[in-house]
Amino acid sequence: MRLCVQVNSTARPVSFRPRCAFLGKFGEATTILTPGETLIEKTINDQLKEAGLLGQLKRCLKVEGIGFLTGARLITAFQRGDFRNADAFIAFLGMDLRVAKSGQKDARRSLSKRGDPEARRLLHNAAMSASRTKAWKGYYEEQRTRGFSTTQALVMLARKLARVVFALLKGQSEYQPKAS
Repeated sequence: MRLCVQVNSTARPVSFRPRCAFLGKFGEATTILTPGETLIEKTINDQLKEAGLLGQLKRCLKVEGIGFLTGARLITAFQRGDFRNADAFIAFLGMDLRVAKSGQKDARRSLSKRGDPEARRLLHNAAMSASRTKAWKGYYEEQRTRGFSTTQALVMLARKLARVVFALLKGQSEYQPKAS
């Protein structure tokens, strides 16, 4: 299916693929979004500074794959509850496994998805980023060689990242990357 789209006062046929919508206009879109993103990050930064959580954010940002938005979201999730251990924090985020067993039937396991969907999305994106770093690539590749799909391996890595961030926030310690 082809459509004619008017771009810069000339009609051009464009294929109906989602990625083609950004061709030619990508540079303009990024320059439009950048000031808005900066304003959002500044607002979040001001809120964290006001709450006295900026030190914790800096601690989280040292973890490979965790960015500004992910760190801020995980800090706010951590502040919402008193978690006894990392498993409780993982369950709060909705990244714990839902087990379906009855008698001899052992169904496929899936995420409970009971927590904050935005935090799960940000953690998944952080896992995609971390899977390309030197520190976490080995863990990700190990899960893939064990036979897990890409999505399953990324969820495992996202859970691992959440556990690391929980340990940093709970123990008020500094991140020590693995010696490779």
